[in-house]
Amino acid sequence: MAVKKGNKALYTGSFDPVTYGHIDLINRALKIFDEIHVGIAINIDKSPYFSLEERLDFLRSSVGKNPKIKIEAFKGLSVAYAREKGIRNIIRGVRVTSDFDYEFQMALTNRQLAPDVETVFLMPSEKHFYLSSRLIKEIAFSGGKISSFVPPIVKNAFRNRLSRK
Repeated sequence: MAVKKGNKALYTGSFDPVTYGHIDLINRALKIFDEIHVGIAINIDKSPYFSLEERLDFLRSSVGKNPKIKIEAFKGLSVAYAREKGIRNIIRGVRVTSDFDYEFQMALTNRQLAPDVETVFLMPSEKHFYLSSRLIKEIAFSGGKISSFVPPIVKNAFRNRLSRK
């Protein structure tokens, strides 16, 4: 299926925290779609390091000034949220083969749940290929420098929070 301009796409994640890899994927998706909805998934089984409001602020500060990007939090299934918003495309980032295995399984499941919603896989640039929020947290908690991996608002949030411990 060819992706046509005029479509909207949904890019979901926990974004705990948002990284330059996430931002790279959002910018790549904007080359294909006219509007990107970035959805922070609220998952009661996860305990994020940053609050939902902080993660929303990080994204709004990093990419939210672009009128083609809409940022919200949501509960439930991504495909249900996409349908609710009239979105027919879900963007998923794939870095390594293990990502693909998981994302492929999720895409097939989503297709069963919502055959009218397509999953589009995008690879980040080589510059951001290895980034993950988990890795960023490990570096920050170990006292490493994260400024080349995350926007300044995220770096400052880590610095402020870790200096209080």
